This record gives sequence, C-alpha cells and structure tokens, in this order.
Amino acid sequence: MSEFFHQQKKYYSTIEFAIAHIGGVWKMPILLALRNGPVRYGNLKESIPHISDKMLFTQLKELEERKMVTRHAYVEKPPRVEYQLTDRALKALPILDLLQEYGHYLATEEGCL
Repeated sequence: MSEFFHQQKKYYSTIEFAIAHIGGVWKMPILLALRNGPVRYGNLKESIPHISDKMLFTQLKELEERKMVTRHAYVEKPPRVEYQLTDRALKALPILDLLQEYGHYLATEEGCL
C-alpha cells in the first residue's frame, strides 16, 4: 500500500494508522475498561491502576478526538461525566481481545505468570 496523509501526518501503512488510534500504554486498557457501557471518570480511574489523572484525561481527550469514545456531561450537582465507546471503538474490541490473549500467552511462556 502506498503512503497517505491524515491531519498533516504521513502514514506508511494502514496498520501504522490503526496503532496511532489505539496504541500506547493506556489507550487499550481504557478501551477495554469501557467495553461494558458508559463509565464515570472516577470509576474509570479506579479500574486502571497506576494511571495519573493527567494521563487519563489526556488519553480520553485523544480517544475522543479520534472518535473512539464519547463524553457526556450531565447537568447535575455534583457534576457527572460518563465516557462510552463509539461504534468505531467497538470494532476494535475483538483485536484488543486477541492482543490481550497473546500477551497472556507470552507472559506465561516467559514464566511471568
């Protein structure tokens, strides 16, 4: 496949483009944590150990910009914000499941588990 541009960035393959959307240390765990429906920010933070508030906020913002999650703010007291996967993200879940399964396999083979 030939290279292409998206938002002024050059990509050399569609896999590189896909990894740009879901790659990194935190995006995949965030997407997996949202798999069962809307989740409030605080619950999301609790479900992903070791992520800082700043990193969670940044990653959620990026996922929102890439149309992988939606953010819904309710006008309530106290304020409530929920995040939910989009259809685009739901399409990635089987791939993330396979990666998770492969990671488990590798960790077992290496004697980590």
